[in-house]
Amino acid sequence: MKKLIAMACLGFAVAFSAPVFAGAQQEKMKGCNAEAKADALKGADRKAFMSKCLKKDYVLKAGAAAPAGAAPAAAAAPATQQNKMKNCNAEAKTQALKGEERKTFMKTCLKK
Repeated sequence: MKKLIAMACLGFAVAFSAPVFAGAQQEKMKGCNAEAKADALKGADRKAFMSKCLKKDYVLKAGAAAPAGAAPAAAAAPATQQNKMKNCNAEAKTQALKGEERKTFMKTCLKK
């Protein structure tokens, strides 16, 4: 009987927590779709972009759909140095910058 109750509780927890985790991914998918549509990507180009966009470290453009209930970046509290570094690193990675180009980009990005 205890095993049955434990299994029911586990099933209940999994069933109701799954939509919470799916929500963030769905919002990211909406943003990526909006970005792909804005760039008029089709076929293999769109597929490659979506693959890159849905990765954890990709930062959506400002014009893409923001997650529901999230405040716009400009209205949020000032970015901390750590957040600036994270965003600049992500942007440098998407631009595939290396060496001196990356160093110069990071300097200017962190001064903003």
